Amino acid sequence: MQPAAAGDPATELAPTGAISATEPIPGDPPASPPPTKRTLPGILLVALTLFAAYAGLIAILLPIQVALIDEENKIANLAIIMTTSFVFTLFAQPIVGAISDRTRSRFGRRAPWMVGGALIGGVLLFGMGFLDSIFWLTVFWVLIQVSLNALQGPLSAITPDRFPRDKRGVASAMFGLGMQIGATLGIVIAGQFATNFGVGYSVFGVLVIVVTIAYVIIDRDWSSKEASVPAWSWKTFISGFWVNPKQNPDFAWAFSARFLFMLGYFVISAYGLYILTDYIGMSLTDAAGAQVTLTLAGLVPTLLAVAVSGWWSDKIRRRKVFIYASSAIMVVSLAFPLIMPDMTGMLIMNIIIGFGFGFYMSVDTALMTEVLPGGGKDAGKDLGILNIATNIPQAMSAAVAGLIISSLGGYPMLFVFAMVFVVIAAIAVAPIKSVR
Repeated sequence: MQPAAAGDPATELAPTGAISATEPIPGDPPASPPPTKRTLPGILLVALTLFAAYAGLIAILLPIQVALIDEENKIANLAIIMTTSFVFTLFAQPIVGAISDRTRSRFGRRAPWMVGGALIGGVLLFGMGFLDSIFWLTVFWVLIQVSLNALQGPLSAITPDRFPRDKRGVASAMFGLGMQIGATLGIVIAGQFATNFGVGYSVFGVLVIVVTIAYVIIDRDWSSKEASVPAWSWKTFISGFWVNPKQNPDFAWAFSARFLFMLGYFVISAYGLYILTDYIGMSLTDAAGAQVTLTLAGLVPTLLAVAVSGWWSDKIRRRKVFIYASSAIMVVSLAFPLIMPDMTGMLIMNIIIGFGFGFYMSVDTALMTEVLPGGGKDAGKDLGILNIATNIPQAMSAAVAGLIISSLGGYPMLFVFAMVFVVIAAIAVAPIKSVR
């Protein structure tokens, strides 16, 4: 790859630090090229595909398969599968991210891990539809989640790798846009395969593999084959996963805020299908179709929020105000199913929640890149640690929701729980000092 020419927009975007406007010479630390015209669309498409798979599997295909295997114990069984995957995937992103930080290959640091995760996860998805036991469903789900997390961790590191700090809002908006469009399309696609989930799993597997490989080929990273990396040390590697909260308080607060917000969000989204069947009173087939309608209803407000907030936050150089706004919007939206426990209430909730979650995701990712220890020199590992704050709540959500439904007041308490945790998450952002 040739260095960017003077006056090229890619050169103008190039920041100092790990990102260089000229290709590194052998013996230099690993470096990434400045963004090209293909970088933002590439991030958008890979994130879209990855989160389409996440959403389609978690919201539609997996719950349907679990219910068909054992209708009576579907809530407990889904909780078992999700919680088990949490145990095994807890450190998948930071471990893969840390290894990718020091990976030396002709394809760069991130590409080998992205492709490997896509291939393993995609191939395993081909076999999901043939499973008829909770045990084997759990085994496959764990392996798939670990593989997709191995793709997501290095993908997240592309933003600090290749964009300067004052352009990360736009880059994060692309990731958030991909996440939201992907979640919508994933549920729409999965809804078409509600009665043939085996084919649905295979469709997502093919998409993940093809899109990931296409991106790393079209928007190639610089080679890290001859890069200089520190000598390997197990002690250094293991100790690197502990980020001292006293030395890095902003990192700790950012982790806590995301954890709380995501737990509030996922206790609702993870049980969306069962909320429609057990709280609203729909049949399983009607609920699958309603999930598609609700997701589509939230798409336009989400896209508007993501597109506006990423650009706006870069322009005014502020992040936290958007987090506060998103939390307030989320609380308002979550009140509607309590006031109107019917499809209308759910529809209004999804429209409003689209604005709130869109504001949050586009700006939160940018905020995360600005609190990394050491200025982001270990971005893969540190962003992987921060992404645990998404993975743990997502994995815990089924168990937490199951406990609330069975012992703490049923489905209405899910919405109350979510409202409380979203508010606490906004409060946790306030002490962050390095980001306005």
